[in-house]
Amino acid sequence: SKSLMMEIYMTLHIGDTAPDFKIKSAKGSIILHDWIGSSWCFFFSHPADLTPACTTEIGRTAIIAKEFTAQYQASKPVTDSVEQHKSWILDVDDTQHNTVEFPIIADLDKKMAQLYEMVHSNQSNNEPVRSVSL
Repeated sequence: SKSLMMEIYMTLHIGDTAPDFKIKSAKGSIILHDWIGSSWCFFFSHPADLTPACTTEIGRTAIIAKEFTAQYQASKPVTDSVEQHKSWILDVDDTQHNTVEFPIIADLDKKMAQLYEMVHSNQSNNEPVRSVSL
């Protein structure tokens, strides 16, 4: 598997193995391939913590996550730290009346966002585009 530590840029295609990475999250450090094991992973990006739309999306994902047997991963590349994510999770749990069980990762150096092409390099260096990977 390709490591996040490598300076690579790629496009994921159907049937590809997701690139592995180690990163900090609101649930502690994770290594993607170890964390998902043989399960599927629903991996998506969102533009910002503590915004109405993103809060609603994460809240709704927390509700529907219970309906699946897959592992869940949410990513906010670039600007928000683990501490900000933890604060936001408390807000999501309170305002959306549920519990966020999945890790929300912090990608302050943008390596994971670049690896998964979550940042549109021709438009911005730090605003993630909406993307979903399974």
